[in-house]
Amino acid sequence: MENLRDKYEVVIGLEVHAQLKTKSKIFAPDSTEFGQEPNSLTCPITLGMPGVLPVLNKECVNMGILTGLALHCTIPHRCKFDRKQYFYPDLPKGYQISQYDEPICVNGYIDINGKRIGITRAHLEEDAGKLVHAGANGIAGSTYSLVDLNRAGTPLLEIVSEPDMRSPEEARNYMEELRSIVRYVGVCDGNLEEGSMRCDANISIMPKGSKEFGTRAEIKNLNSFAALEKALEFEIDRQIEIVEEGGEVVQETRLWDEGMKETMTMRGKEDAHDYRYFPEPDLMPLEISDEWVEKIRATMPELPRAKRERYMGLGLSEYDANIIVEQMGLALFFDKVLTLGANPKTAVNFIMGEISAYLKEQHCEISDTKLTPENLAELLDLIEKKTISNNIGKQIIFDMLKDGTSATKIVEAKGLSQITDESALKDIAQKVVDNNASQVEAYRGGKNQLFGFFVGQVMKETKGRANPQAVNKILKEILG
Repeated sequence: MENLRDKYEVVIGLEVHAQLKTKSKIFAPDSTEFGQEPNSLTCPITLGMPGVLPVLNKECVNMGILTGLALHCTIPHRCKFDRKQYFYPDLPKGYQISQYDEPICVNGYIDINGKRIGITRAHLEEDAGKLVHAGANGIAGSTYSLVDLNRAGTPLLEIVSEPDMRSPEEARNYMEELRSIVRYVGVCDGNLEEGSMRCDANISIMPKGSKEFGTRAEIKNLNSFAALEKALEFEIDRQIEIVEEGGEVVQETRLWDEGMKETMTMRGKEDAHDYRYFPEPDLMPLEISDEWVEKIRATMPELPRAKRERYMGLGLSEYDANIIVEQMGLALFFDKVLTLGANPKTAVNFIMGEISAYLKEQHCEISDTKLTPENLAELLDLIEKKTISNNIGKQIIFDMLKDGTSATKIVEAKGLSQITDESALKDIAQKVVDNNASQVEAYRGGKNQLFGFFVGQVMKETKGRANPQAVNKILKEILG
């Protein structure tokens, strides 16, 4: 199949649904809190009862504008809401309030690894509820289904890309960057496991050199980066096999089966006219002034790409900059440490080394530890002033992560201050040389690599407290 792939070009576009971090729903006062008792976050508006009217949550509009600006979109002066007609058991009204021909954001882009991925539009809409399949054998052998309408009416921003991606890896990179953006601007927590961000992928193949796209299939509700990549990989091979055998790919909606590691038919793909869109009669068109947009623009935080470039300008490697920016909590922590005057390279060495190792081992984030930016900055300052060695710093950082004790208190309590007194170090170094006559003879005979052995022995005698530069100087004098 790998050889056959060389004959075809893959065309991918993504529709990403980001759940907005508002306290209440888009058209109703119900809470959007995750994980509550089923059907406890509902009201007559959410339930679609006769005679109720939707009221637009302004904060959803603010978040939509902010996201659009972060994605380099144009914010039209007017947008409107529409009714999208279809029946789902978890959509009480029998239609969804969405945006069709006049969305809140249009014509944006994201740059990924030097390539620009176009964004057609981003529009506001309400989410549906969810079905809970139950029975002795779980979803595969469910004997009944229950509906939970807590999620119904939760505000979504659907971000629709142009079909500009040409590989599953590129699609994954795009979605990862998009998640970083919505998290940094504070509109969505990007939690794929809880469903607050999910993706539908449109994919087709065409012979290389062709200008005409093939028939696309849509893969619904991909809720992890791995699932997105695997589903697209499978779908490429499925479509190539159909074409190579003389068949035709049909336009349809498919689901990714994580257990089977394959996509499967869900339903025939609807086109826009199948939804019978018409303007929502209970909501007036929304007028968005330039002043409103500029007020929102003034709140824009530093975006991931700008943050990466700033870090690299401070001397960080591209790899380190990417890793830190990807973990927003770690990036904000790092920024605070820098504002306290810490050396960027020393700080990143601790963050990428001992701190990251601890976080990985404990399966937690920096905010879950007791370490504060102030305490880390203090530790780095002690190293900078040579009060303690770098090795001592690496030892005590774990205590700081666990209990939040300041570096100065730990150093004082354990007597870890660096030994800089040359006369004291000379006595210790001489003792090491006297106790290792055979190594001294070998070193003086030309085995220069043994110098590290003597340094190590001195550090061992001083329990890591010796000043390394002073030790090197003294040993060179003694060994000749």
